[in-house]
Amino acid sequence: MRTFGLACLLALVLPIAGCGNFTFQGALNNNSQTMSGVVSVVQVTFVNDNNVEIQVTIVTLLNNFISTTRTFCGDQQIQFPFNDFAQATFVPGQPCSNLLTVFIRIN
Repeated sequence: MRTFGLACLLALVLPIAGCGNFTFQGALNNNSQTMSGVVSVVQVTFVNDNNVEIQVTIVTLLNNFISTTRTFCGDQQIQFPFNDFAQATFVPGQPCSNLLTVFIRIN
């Protein structure tokens, strides 16, 4: 009976713990930066880097009426659903930044 009670308690608590935001803690590259906001623009295009065409994704996030735009290496459009709140961690670079993680808050 004690095992059944514990199983019932876990069945009630675990789904509740899964709701809301997801938190990740760990060590990332010391040069990493973070930007967050509502995804307002995502555009895949190409840039020229020393006569080599490189595919990039230009992303604009809007947070408290302030927009932040970053160019990420490769096609990253699937990582940034339009109108969702995103937090992106990346390593800045030229001509594009390397995307490390993206967390999406589901409304």
